Amino acid sequence: MRDHGGDIDMAQARFGGTDWIDLSTGINRAPYPLPPLPDEAWTALPTAAATARLLAAAGLAYRSQAPMLAVAGAQAAIQLIPKLGVPAQARILTPTYNEHGAALRSAGWRADEVTTLTALEGADLAVVVNPNNPDGRSHASQDLLRLASRVGRLVVDESFADAQPDLSLAPHAARGRLLVLRSFGKFYGLAGVRLGFILGSDADIAALAEMAGPWPVSGPAIAIGTAALSDRAWAEATVARLRADAARLDLLAQSAGWKLVGGTELFRLYDTPNAAAAREKLARHQIWTRMFPFSDPWLRLGLPGQPAEWDRLAAALQD
Repeated sequence: MRDHGGDIDMAQARFGGTDWIDLSTGINRAPYPLPPLPDEAWTALPTAAATARLLAAAGLAYRSQAPMLAVAGAQAAIQLIPKLGVPAQARILTPTYNEHGAALRSAGWRADEVTTLTALEGADLAVVVNPNNPDGRSHASQDLLRLASRVGRLVVDESFADAQPDLSLAPHAARGRLLVLRSFGKFYGLAGVRLGFILGSDADIAALAEMAGPWPVSGPAIAIGTAALSDRAWAEATVARLRADAARLDLLAQSAGWKLVGGTELFRLYDTPNAAAAREKLARHQIWTRMFPFSDPWLRLGLPGQPAEWDRLAAALQD
């Protein structure tokens, strides 16, 4: 198993207890309220009409009229995309989410890790996570559009872009040589629904749909996603809350002597004196966080949700 957040089983096995606050992911801990689901969402195969309603809601939410495919989470998209073309030279802007490189290499691609946009140029396939996980680094849309003209295909993973719509290339995804990935579960706090989207050209989306096969997304996921993506008032209120909560978390971290490295509205990355010691300290209060094998001081925290979670985190940091 590759290194990931969300490994709460490991936390429980090592430290015991069951009342854990999992801040090791960037999943919104104040999720969208589940709507009532029609019986047919559970009992019937998803219809083309229901899928079309989902894609229409996603198009409005992502401000895009580009062709789009709904899949079982952004992870499913990451594993499909390497099969679009003959394996050749891929380059990935790092450090970033490790599944992009793993999926490409598993499909036979040569996947090199680079640290600048310029170094991506000339690749047959280039990957940029924008804003980036884990450090929140972001790139202007015009810079990425320029890059798209200098690579065979550009994949832009926008899993954490919901609160920063001006960064998104979703409105430009139909132009060709560009694929944009969106995650539903992170911003809406419903990761277990397993829903995500790929936006791209007609030809690329048709090829990916053929690979994904019939019914790549469940009936309940379609119904929940349609309701949530259509609720723009909830999304706007959530962005405002997350921004305020991110600033609140930064103040708590500063009081513990940590320095902000970066982040998004869904997670914050801090430079600590010793990430392993800091994570263990929080784990004694049954709060789980994320370390990275390539950096001894970096510790990433998602944002607490309910007031009791904030209170426990504040007490743990002061302990």
